Amino acid sequence: MSQKINELIKQIEELRINLVRITEGRAYTDPEVLAASQELDEILDKYQELMTKDEGKK
Repeated sequence: MSQKINELIKQIEELRINLVRITEGRAYTDPEVLAASQELDEILDKYQELMTKDEGKK
């Protein structure tokens, strides 16, 4: 697995934990929850793109 993918996995886990922490006691429509969710979505999109490219090389 490439270094970039490993970095994204670490980032995904950190953002996921942060999102879980932020959502405690808040509505899913809370602006802070939405911002954290969108940030996680962006990184997940990058991860998916890299994984798709990596699969295409095999």
